[in-house]
Amino acid sequence: MDIREFGVEQWMNAHETSARWNLAETCCDSLTLAALLELAGPGAGSLNDLLALRLDYGEIAGSLRLRRAIAALYRTRRAEEVLVTHGTIGANALVHRTLVGPGDRVVSVVPTYQQHLSIPDSLGARVIPVALRPEDGWRLDLDALRAAVTPGTRLIALSNPNNPTGALLDEDTLGAIVAIARAAGAWILADEVYRGLDAVGEGQTASVTDLYEKGISTGGMSKAFSLAGLRLGWIAGPAEVLRAVSVHRDYDTISVGRIDDHFAAVALEAKDAILGRNLALSRRNRAILAGWIASEPRVGWVPPGGGTVALLAIAGMMDSARFCRELQERTGVMLLPGSLLGVEGTVRIGYACASDVLREGLARLSDHLAAGRA
Repeated sequence: MDIREFGVEQWMNAHETSARWNLAETCCDSLTLAALLELAGPGAGSLNDLLALRLDYGEIAGSLRLRRAIAALYRTRRAEEVLVTHGTIGANALVHRTLVGPGDRVVSVVPTYQQHLSIPDSLGARVIPVALRPEDGWRLDLDALRAAVTPGTRLIALSNPNNPTGALLDEDTLGAIVAIARAAGAWILADEVYRGLDAVGEGQTASVTDLYEKGISTGGMSKAFSLAGLRLGWIAGPAEVLRAVSVHRDYDTISVGRIDDHFAAVALEAKDAILGRNLALSRRNRAILAGWIASEPRVGWVPPGGGTVALLAIAGMMDSARFCRELQERTGVMLLPGSLLGVEGTVRIGYACASDVLREGLARLSDHLAAGRA
């Protein structure tokens, strides 16, 4: 299989460990095991409970306890309609590899996480991008989507909330997307790893898998649940898809780690406490970021509707990769170049880190901009 280098992940690999003020991180401020158990409460047990855990493969699809906890995130899915994977990244890859083949038409809403472009392309599919535009407030143009999704389209791929813009598709818009997909007989793959962190309301937008008989949702423990180190994700969707996915999964996964499975179940059973913590953090930090942008005449944005990321447009910046390299070298602040996302002239910021890290990073970014660097 010939596939393009994964630009975002290559950049993170090269720069993340040396960053002093990491504003490229897209997860909510990570939890320690002690903090997880404290949020989960006394009923979650203790680390001593792990001593009796037998370190075999466990249940191949993921423990029933965990799959029940994942199913509870959806309105309509049962544990039997959930398959556990190595992170959301593993979930997305498995769905593409299962459903997409040479000559298939795949419509991908861009900008997006590169998986949803490069994997179907590597499988021989014809990938049709439908672009979100800043002048439209990063809102999806349903007419453009309708024109792209011709009869026989195999798959529509999107992220909601969107990575990297933070744009949010509400339930009415999702319903319109479902109608377009149904008319064409297309599957929808919705990467919902940032779900649960909406900017307003209760924080939890609708899931595609609850709205459409051919809707597949992926998620994981990293972004909204602050537990990227568990490397655990899932696919929620029709049983027929999960059976087909399992054929591919047997070749590269077998099962996830039993310790990861255990702590993911603990966290999801305490989802109200963890999502409450992270919803408050993301909204507080979004307000900090908005206040900073208001004070910086060279910086603009479309405020994100959810998630933990946003694109910042910096006036006069011609080379975002050079800007980010020089910024980190001189200040220790890490951002992600928009060029890696197909949106030159911007940088992606992850704003759900610890609030003091965000404040200090933004102050140093201000100093860098004040020095006339772009």
